[in-house]
Amino acid sequence: MPGRHASEAVRRAQIVKAAYHVAAARGLDRVTVRGVAAKAGVSAGLVLFHFETKEQLVIGLLDWLLETTTVLHVTQDIARIPSPVKRLLALLEQEMDRLSSEPRRIRLFFEFWTLGIRHAGIRAKMHRELSRYRAAFRHMAGEVLRAEPDRFLGVTAEGLAAVAVSFIKGCAVQSMIDPGRFDFGEYFAATQGLVGQLPRSGVSGLRSPRARVAAGSRRPVQG
Repeated sequence: MPGRHASEAVRRAQIVKAAYHVAAARGLDRVTVRGVAAKAGVSAGLVLFHFETKEQLVIGLLDWLLETTTVLHVTQDIARIPSPVKRLLALLEQEMDRLSSEPRRIRLFFEFWTLGIRHAGIRAKMHRELSRYRAAFRHMAGEVLRAEPDRFLGVTAEGLAAVAVSFIKGCAVQSMIDPGRFDFGEYFAATQGLVGQLPRSGVSGLRSPRARVAAGSRRPVQG
């Protein structure tokens, strides 16, 4: 019946979210069916009903993590920015802020990356999703190159998209290494200097409250 299927989907999501909290707090190697069941407030048997083995549970967690991490949403505000360079910078700012705000999620993401070295299925999933995330930047990167061909001589849209993703992932890694001292405002100011050569106040006006607070503590970058 539809109601029962919906209930099972909700329960499965609840179990995966519990697995995330266990893995984020203790690491992937400490994830157990009993531990996840206790966190979700359900029986171990119910966890095994939805995920027949611990490996299936971990794969389910990976699928959820990728679906909620390597997704790119270009807002209407960003899409309406007329300058291709400013539009790309606004998207970089959005993604840097989003991913650096959850260092535990990024640490778990890289745990999966390491696990993928010896697990072909995990490696294939991560490669596919990261490639899709990078491809999402390709169209905007192409617009930048067409608008300002002299700025990026010898650079392809694929190359510029890859560098954009590198800035985002690098920002996330820095926030993971030392979240207490990580300064998003400084990191993005450096990105502007390297990529855009634009004043801080002239990029997007789309900063989140956390980013605006960080930006307010820094002096404007000279263009």
